[in-house]
Amino acid sequence: MSDPSQFISKVYDNIKKSNGDSRAYRGLELKNGMKVLLVSDSSTDKSAAAIDVQVGSLSEPRDFPGLAHFCEHMLFLGTEKYPSENEYNKYLQEHGGSSNAYTAEDNTCYYFDVSPSSLVGALDRFSQFFLSPLFTESATEREVNAVHSEHQQNVQNDGWRLIQLKKATCNPNHDFSKFGTGNIDTLFNDPKSKGVDIRDELLKFHENFYSSNIMGLVIYGKETLEELTDIVVPLFSSVINKNVKMPEWKDHPFDSNHLRLKGYVFPVKNIRTLVITFPIPDLNHEYRSNPGSYLGHLIGHEGPGSLLSELKSRGWANTIVAGPEQGCRGFAFFIVDFQLTLEGIEHVDDIITLLFQYLAMLKEEGPKEWISKECQKLTEMTFRFKDRERPQSYVASLANRLFLYPMEEVLSGPYLIQDYKPELIKQLLNLLTPENIRIAVVGKKFEDICCETEKWYGTKYKLEPIEGELLENWKTVKTHPHLKLPAPNDLIPTNFEQVTLDTEVTKYPVLIKNTPMCRLWFKQDDEFLLPKANLTFSIKSPMAYVDPFHFNLCHIYLQLVTDSLNEYSYAAELAGLSHALGIGKFEITLAVQGYNDKLHILLEKILEGMTNLKIDKTRFEISKERLQRSIGNFRAEQPYQQATYYNALLLAERHWTNEDLLNCLDEITIEAVQEFIPRFFSRVCIEALMYGNLQKQQALGLMTIVESILRKNMDSKYLMPSQLIREREVQLSDRCHYVYEAVNEVHSSSSVDTYYQCGVHETRSKMLLKLLADLISEPCFNYLRTQEQLGYIVSSSSKHSNGVHGIRFIVQSDKPPSYIDGRIEAFIQYFDKYLQELSDAEYQNHVRSVTEKLLEKPKKLSVQNMKYWREILSQQFNFDRDNIEVACLATLTKDELYSYFKELIADDAPKRKKLSVHVLSSACKSLNESTECILEEANGDGLIPPPPEFRPPVKVDDVRKFKNSLGLYPLPAPYIQIPSPFLGGIEKSKL
Repeated sequence: MSDPSQFISKVYDNIKKSNGDSRAYRGLELKNGMKVLLVSDSSTDKSAAAIDVQVGSLSEPRDFPGLAHFCEHMLFLGTEKYPSENEYNKYLQEHGGSSNAYTAEDNTCYYFDVSPSSLVGALDRFSQFFLSPLFTESATEREVNAVHSEHQQNVQNDGWRLIQLKKATCNPNHDFSKFGTGNIDTLFNDPKSKGVDIRDELLKFHENFYSSNIMGLVIYGKETLEELTDIVVPLFSSVINKNVKMPEWKDHPFDSNHLRLKGYVFPVKNIRTLVITFPIPDLNHEYRSNPGSYLGHLIGHEGPGSLLSELKSRGWANTIVAGPEQGCRGFAFFIVDFQLTLEGIEHVDDIITLLFQYLAMLKEEGPKEWISKECQKLTEMTFRFKDRERPQSYVASLANRLFLYPMEEVLSGPYLIQDYKPELIKQLLNLLTPENIRIAVVGKKFEDICCETEKWYGTKYKLEPIEGELLENWKTVKTHPHLKLPAPNDLIPTNFEQVTLDTEVTKYPVLIKNTPMCRLWFKQDDEFLLPKANLTFSIKSPMAYVDPFHFNLCHIYLQLVTDSLNEYSYAAELAGLSHALGIGKFEITLAVQGYNDKLHILLEKILEGMTNLKIDKTRFEISKERLQRSIGNFRAEQPYQQATYYNALLLAERHWTNEDLLNCLDEITIEAVQEFIPRFFSRVCIEALMYGNLQKQQALGLMTIVESILRKNMDSKYLMPSQLIREREVQLSDRCHYVYEAVNEVHSSSSVDTYYQCGVHETRSKMLLKLLADLISEPCFNYLRTQEQLGYIVSSSSKHSNGVHGIRFIVQSDKPPSYIDGRIEAFIQYFDKYLQELSDAEYQNHVRSVTEKLLEKPKKLSVQNMKYWREILSQQFNFDRDNIEVACLATLTKDELYSYFKELIADDAPKRKKLSVHVLSSACKSLNESTECILEEANGDGLIPPPPEFRPPVKVDDVRKFKNSLGLYPLPAPYIQIPSPFLGGIEKSKL
């Protein structure tokens, strides 16, 4: 194609971007109607692309629920130009990339990333999805199983269940009522029973809707805009324009017959929520004034005088989220979502009364321009100093925006509030009325009254009209004296200046303070150049994990601190300042980040809150019950999540079980928590990292704030070196195969987490493992997921914990764990041959892929901060790890890699250490039968001949005995030796 311009109808070179955005943008409209956004970033180390097709599950035929989702799956599995089913994913894997897709109600999005040098090859394969997909019969039948498995994974997920229940209780003639995921019945069994070939329906759907005029394409690359144009136009201008009219739904699914209803829902997990829904029109076209955001800001506010503040004072709710929720083109919802307490679920009608009293106050006060201006200031600030996104997520979000905003505002549209329209705010507020309400109350207490069953997920519920008297009471509420508009936010930063760079800006964090009580690492930012900073503190104390009782105390203490600071921290968060408190085995972690102008104010406020906590009896009981529910809800987690938990339990030197934690929860009292606080802080060691728009003296000053508050309020002293012993990992024995079994009573699927332990972290072995994991990833997915259709969740990866690493395989399936384990072994045997036959060119592709992934730079200050912090937490301090590992990677040979595999992973490997966790659904066989099944697999199909000295799996019945029978790995030595502030156990400063 010599002249791409002949296929372009319009060019946009006036796209509004933020001041700090150095990327170049260009919009195109091709003559086939496709919208295109080009992003040129000469500094990027990752290229990406996305296509958003403006058709989704609401447009599929009613007779074939899930067809749009099925179409999304099938496009990955071969095209006329590239017929191999795994060609696309294989190419991306070999060139440092990855891909994904999703199907929503009114759009379907496909996206990938790849190394910049391989963008053209990836785009060529990608473009064929929309030119000549094969939809082969063999893949069609197999991929139905993947869609079914994905649905099965979601069946016991309360989020998915509530979404479908919302659809099931709307106007049944509205497209919104459809079941969009699909399963084996809707996509195979039912069509087959009616003599319908689902592949024919798939072809019709693709032919009817996959049209260039409803596609938005975003390309992100190193190339110039002109070069990107030359790449894109030849590949995508041939996509056929079928002049499809973009679907739109002007009628709301909640018509007058489906309002003034209250639903009671019995959940899978022990959750308590109240969701209030008001139908509203689609307001996307009013993005410049965003009236929904204005009302959501006020109703969902958490400061003094807010609705949540009043509810918390009564002990009825923990959180509130409010705002518009997009339905589809043509309609939307306004949602107010409460997380309720045990007491709160008994006062649902009273909570709704308070909501209408708050709305009455808003009507009485009327829209306030100063509030709109404050919201405008905050969004402008966010856009001006926006962090860079990862290219893959960036293109996926931009692709859909091409249909929401004019091309010139595709970047700024979601952020900038430019107009103040009080009349629109009033109009929207007038829709939030009792006549227009739907209520859903979710809780375990409703089990006995929920007598209806939703068709697709089996959710138990009851739907009833709201009494007329109650509606009348809500219509006539008066304002409440405690409910007020928020005060102006005085935490909004005003100084956005960059600090003067230090004389010598270090490349990596350096230790600028090292005392018995604290170590402070500091790195001044000279890369992102934003007026932001990250402060991270690990406050180590043996009290955090001394026993399950103290671990619970620590959890409840942190909940209470967070709760007590909420009104203040909410204002800070609106102003771009945030904090997070977390708990580890040996420490409390405090992270404070955001605009550096007022970061010190938030830090001081948090530390004063942590050390001067006065416990409210009501909030204590709520926190204790929340912890109990959180631990208890483990039984409803996905089987693969349960499997990873048991893997950690078996291999960690110390790990309190959920049962341990629940068994001592009753012993916890307010007095025990209050006494725990000074005991925790009596002796501490603080490890800190400060990174961002700071100078060295400022960092030292911030550290002084922390130390002085702890000494003043808690009389804190330093820990002894002997109290800083770190945790190690259990060392499995050579040629072992341990199997641990657990039963999952909630989900119909089982799961296997199979782990091959490979030893202590060391640069060369780590690079061999990383390269091996990269090579295994795609053939594993293709073998176990695409070909054998074991389940939707199939993954392989390297695992690193406590200085030890290995390869793990996770599969969730409706097959028995024994069978899954056998197929993993079949894959190991297949991969042995695959590795032997690997060409030198393919090997080098993977070396380049791993190299590029290692050298990919973090896109955000916070991500770079976390990378540094992981080195500090691990006590390795190898801040130049990526370059060191890349240099090592370049010296590895294919023969050395194969030897590594044959020594540690292969079925006959002399140093193979295998641990399998089997999470069985209640329908599965017992472990004894499972073991027999593994032996049958080993002898059955010729794929897994029993290796020399084959040992049957050893069942782990007692975790304590299992750990006591094995040794522990040593911890790897740190890369940087930190001088001790002690000499012979005596503090230097005392000498």
